[in-house]
Amino acid sequence: MTPSAVGAPVSRVDGHAKVTGAATYAAEFEAPRLVHAVMVSSTIGLGRVTGIDTRAARAQQGVLEILSHLNAPELPYRDFRTSIDPPVGERLHVLQDNRVRFFGQPIAVVIAETLETARHAAGLVEVTYAAEQPSTELATSRARPLVPAGEQGNYSRGDVDAALRTAHRVVDRKYRMVRESHNPMEPHATVARWEGDTLTLWDKTQWVQSTAPQIAAVFGLPKSAVRVISPYVGGAFGSALRAWPHVTLAAMAARHVGRPVKLVLTRKQMFSGTGYRAAVDQRIALASDRNGRLTGLVHEARAETSRYEQHQDAVLELARVLYSVPNVRASYRLIPLDVPTPTFARGPGRTPAAFAIESALDELAYELRMDPIELRLRNEPARDESTGRPFSTRRLRECFSVGAQKFGWERRNPRVRSTRDGHWLIGTGVATACYHTLRGAARALARIDADGSATVSSATSDMGPGTYTSMSQVASDGLGVAMSKVRFRLGDSHLPLAPSHGGSQTMASVGSAVQDACDKLREAAIALAVADPQSPLHGADPQQVRVRGGRLFLRSAPHRGETYERLLRRQRRTHLEASGTYTPGEEVDRYSSYAYGAVFAEVAVDESLGLVRVRRLLSAFDAGRIISPKLAHSQAIGGMVGGIGMALLEHSVTDHRDGRLVNAGMADYLVPVNADVPEVDALYLNGEDKTADPIGVKGLGEVTIVGVAPAIANAVHHATGRRVQNLPITLESVL
Repeated sequence: MTPSAVGAPVSRVDGHAKVTGAATYAAEFEAPRLVHAVMVSSTIGLGRVTGIDTRAARAQQGVLEILSHLNAPELPYRDFRTSIDPPVGERLHVLQDNRVRFFGQPIAVVIAETLETARHAAGLVEVTYAAEQPSTELATSRARPLVPAGEQGNYSRGDVDAALRTAHRVVDRKYRMVRESHNPMEPHATVARWEGDTLTLWDKTQWVQSTAPQIAAVFGLPKSAVRVISPYVGGAFGSALRAWPHVTLAAMAARHVGRPVKLVLTRKQMFSGTGYRAAVDQRIALASDRNGRLTGLVHEARAETSRYEQHQDAVLELARVLYSVPNVRASYRLIPLDVPTPTFARGPGRTPAAFAIESALDELAYELRMDPIELRLRNEPARDESTGRPFSTRRLRECFSVGAQKFGWERRNPRVRSTRDGHWLIGTGVATACYHTLRGAARALARIDADGSATVSSATSDMGPGTYTSMSQVASDGLGVAMSKVRFRLGDSHLPLAPSHGGSQTMASVGSAVQDACDKLREAAIALAVADPQSPLHGADPQQVRVRGGRLFLRSAPHRGETYERLLRRQRRTHLEASGTYTPGEEVDRYSSYAYGAVFAEVAVDESLGLVRVRRLLSAFDAGRIISPKLAHSQAIGGMVGGIGMALLEHSVTDHRDGRLVNAGMADYLVPVNADVPEVDALYLNGEDKTADPIGVKGLGEVTIVGVAPAIANAVHHATGRRVQNLPITLESVL
């Protein structure tokens, strides 16, 4: 009997291709007569381009064309929005006028026969400006705040002011998180090729079926005229959810010169050419009675956005749902600045919110002389208090119990500065992680060929979580064939519908569609067999037929059966296929569904130097059914390492005189490396959530980063007695 593929710790099916270089990423696609494009970026943060001298650049042998607002074609830029596009504003119209809206804005593109020539010529383009003073600092901006619509902008229940007045204890603090850049390993890149009025893009994207209609709208084409192909994505973290200006530039350049064009962003250009996690300032006020019951919560947040678009995150969600609080008031304001548009980053909205809320809650625990875990458990809600809906599942208590036991929380001395290891002060901290279980409509096509192999396809992506593998596991069990017989196809806008590859929704959405397609295909094969007089299963009850190892057999008489190959060949069929669908139903409106986690951190702080080192990091997750344990663990470790970067290292530094990012490169923008990563582990509660979706998952990729930074900050306080309210944690903040 073939063992179940779902739940088995299998290795990535695409792993060999990746480690041997056989996997083709966006910048690696080639086409006959391919030429190269390089962007020229603005060197002011606000103003107008008054002149572009391209004479020296054009004189270089191999330069084909240089496009700017002076000679670029006028593009229609028809209205287009997806469910994740900014609700207000209009995307940057690239090379359509002389306005400079932010430092690093693309203002020209050089097309040449070779990459080296294009780079050299781009450096020879001389630009003059009428510069203005940009406003780029969130804290000092005098811009009128923008209010997102509905509960995204304002939320309240009860009487918060009365709760604050009558509370036994009140913690009222301000927190700051700076801008973070995504910095995935693979740079953003596009290869564009026109064939008449049909455009093919090989692009780095997390959503091929958004990039295609976006670019169609830019060029005024029917949606069917643009095809986007993206089989491999070398990390993205949210940065590839939109078609950024370079995609338009590549297509524009290819059409203009009549040849395929490759455009790859430099690492420096990625800091301004794609989105980022917006800087956000927050205020948290917590009111509590003497027993640690929360009676009031105030959450105020201000985040940066561009002047031309209003990007917003779900910053207020945790204030509404995470704990039982009768009185809540929350507000979220966007501050328009002369910066490029931010975008979603791992754990969007909830990650900065968790830092503020979980830090304030930890401080309250110390004021009440109560264990931080006990305080959280005393404020566990029975249902979602923002909607009154029951939770589909909520096992946060168990996360804390399992995690605390594994971490050794009971051995902790609760006094600050109570534990030393030589000149290092040792501290431990804890925080809650929470992320909404997102789901979207999806379709999948499953096919069995006469040789017994299976192909399943959907237009989703794989930026690292292992979509190829996890979908193959679901298909393997659904069809009753070995995983080695399954091929999963993704990353092509011509494939069946899929939502964006973000928000931890791929497994729930596409996985459910794959399950449906494979169930239907298996049932169709069984129906063929029981209706075929020549089949050993002729006349059998279809409900009694099982499929394992590619063989259909009678459950009560396993010797009575046949393989897919034999069935299809006798039927003279080359293949059998079925379509599957998933559409979120009434459960979305009837239940509140979230993934949860309890994050534990141990840090060491050098008492003299202020250096902070994370020594241990452990998370326990309630993420529903774990389809692929090995890949889930990879996701958890990756998210937790990202949280270390957020807590201690990552920081985009802006020179507010002109809007220049002064550390736009991997030499100066610090991310965790091996020496920064300690013993990291994760635990996963057994179980499933069939209320959330048919395959019982709740999403894991986003929640893994959410509580890490506050757990580390709380551990730093326990070690030093210093309460850190700004991220990243610097030497100055602990000395």
